[in-house]
Parts: sequence; C-alpha cells; structure tokens
Amino acid sequence: MALELEKDIQDAVAALKEGKLIAYPTESVFGLGCDPQNTKAVEDLIKLKQRNPEKGLILIASSFEQLIPYIDSIDTVNAQHAKSFWPGAVTWLWPIKPNFSFTTLLTGKHKTIAVRVSAHPVVVALCNSFEGAIVSTSANVEGGIPAKTSQQVLSCFPGKLGKVINANVGDLLQPTPIYDVITKAEIRV
Repeated sequence: MALELEKDIQDAVAALKEGKLIAYPTESVFGLGCDPQNTKAVEDLIKLKQRNPEKGLILIASSFEQLIPYIDSIDTVNAQHAKSFWPGAVTWLWPIKPNFSFTTLLTGKHKTIAVRVSAHPVVVALCNSFEGAIVSTSANVEGGIPAKTSQQVLSCFPGKLGKVINANVGDLLQPTPIYDVITKAEIRV
C-alpha cells in the first residue's frame, strides 16, 4: 500500500476516534462512515446525508469477528451460508444482539442490522486499523447520485468531513445486494 494511502487511512482512523465523519471507497461507490458506537457521530451522519432515520445503516468490517458486538447468534447453516459470500460485496440483514446497546439509528425501525465483510483493500485496511466495524452508507445526500471519486465527495460535502480517503472504488457497478440472512429474501439487488 502506498505511503500516501497509509497516511490517509491513519488520518481517517484518528477522525473516527474523534467522532468525525469520513468518506472512503467501497466496492461500488464512496461510503460515508463513522464509529457506530458513537451516537453523536451516527446522528451527524444521518443529518448530513438527510437520511430517513427509520431506514437504518450498514456496518462494514474486515472480519466477521468485528460484527459480533452487533449481531445475534443464528443457526450454523444460515451463518455459514452468509459467511460463504465474505469477504465480498454481499450485505446481509442479520438479527441484532439481544439487549442491543447501540443507537437505534443503526437499525432504524428494524430488528435486524445490515452487515458486510468487505474485500475492498481500503475498507479492510481501514477496519483493521480502527480495530472494528464502521458505518457505511453511500456518499450522497439522500436520493442523489452516490459519489464515485474523492473529488465528488468533496464537492458534495465541502468542509463537512474529518477525512476523505483518496483511492479508487471497486469494479461493482451497482450498490451491494442485500439479503435477509434467515429467509434469503432479496431486499435490494
């Protein structure tokens, strides 16, 4: 990984720990992110994006273990099926952990939380350095066209983000598909 990119990732981790919002490339578009355990940061992200708080958000991680604080145990067959798509560009709606202690903005009106273990090298490095999952929602105002470059992010949110990682998005042309981990129903394709 290039030195400039490594510095960007370290700056993004510092911003996350300070409760700031960041932007980073994912499989298909730039994502807006924050520390999911920082309620004010999650509130700030919802406000910046002008997102309906009932929708919930996606958590993105570099390993399944980083998702464990948020998700409930499910039967082995369904868990193994979901994990067989990871790391990769599939998001699963997973039942939340009993006594879920994080802001309900993560889940919205749902009893599930959207989670993904990414294979994108920047996301992997970011989550490894942060030592945990981060929020991931497309970098755009709700209803707008998601940013595909760091320059587009900066144009859309000038002066609003703690760090924008300058790297390329992956090759996926559409946002990641979302499935229910128990029913396998397609939520978004």
